[in-house]
Amino acid sequence: MNPSTESVLYDTVIIGGGPAGYTAGLYAARAGLKALLISGASTVSQITVTDLIENYPGIPAGINGFALVESFLNQSVAFGLECITADVQTLEVVNQGGEKTWRVLTDSRTYETISLVIATGAYWRHLGVPGEDAFTGRGVSYCATCDGPFYRQREVAVVGGGNTAIQEAIFLTHFATKVTIVHRHNRLRATGILQQRAFANPKIEMAWNAVVEEIGGAGGVEWIRVKDVVNGATREIPAAGVFIFVGLVPQTTLVKDLVARAQDGAIIVDGDMKTSSPGIFACGDCIHKSLRQVITACGDGATAAYAAQLYVEEFKGEAY
Repeated sequence: MNPSTESVLYDTVIIGGGPAGYTAGLYAARAGLKALLISGASTVSQITVTDLIENYPGIPAGINGFALVESFLNQSVAFGLECITADVQTLEVVNQGGEKTWRVLTDSRTYETISLVIATGAYWRHLGVPGEDAFTGRGVSYCATCDGPFYRQREVAVVGGGNTAIQEAIFLTHFATKVTIVHRHNRLRATGILQQRAFANPKIEMAWNAVVEEIGGAGGVEWIRVKDVVNGATREIPAAGVFIFVGLVPQTTLVKDLVARAQDGAIIVDGDMKTSSPGIFACGDCIHKSLRQVITACGDGATAAYAAQLYVEEFKGEAY
């Protein structure tokens, strides 16, 4: 049975329910556009599993990611944004009398729209080492907030040296007896304040110039084997859990045949969040950029919505 088609033509459909998507939805709704936001049914925004966000302006005490994204959602809906939860399967071009619109096919319904805002985010990169896939969910995790409480009074390892890795390592010290941070360089990439907190925490130990070669154990993770990238020596580090934060992979398969992408799959946009395909805009962690933070995602989303608004007005012959 084919998904039913919504009779209304939307001005814009936003795909993705993170900070970029909800900000785009807020700006689109406030501008009077008929806007629909589709958040994934089988995926979650990275922000919702973040324990603490303390660098978002105006919230000096910090806030957890789930609460922040809920506030984005509620504010957007208050201005008239329609929100649904569904998995988008396909995007199709619709040509009607020389005018191009878009058809969005989800697992339950089909929608048509004048413009698209892609805010599909990214997911954590895997190490690709033996044991990683076999122990995923049994000791290998990509979310400390989700799984940290399972490791009370146990030793764990965190792989990575960026902001997320260090912040999650600090969070894990609330449960674990010891947290070993494995980083391939001899210094961290995380911001200064996070480094200071990590180095001052007696439960955190650093494994510098090291990469994970294997994750092992019997019924669950018991150890990781790391290799020193300087001298080639290997050793095993006891760990009941391994938390991996080694970079993000943009979730852009949906538009791989529609817009230009960088080598890592990130969508290439200009300063107005326009993609190579007229009528498609993109924002947030799925685009090619140097800094992926909540605040930059929100800025991207606002810009994308405004650019989409101008595109829709031009499409309707209402440009000022």
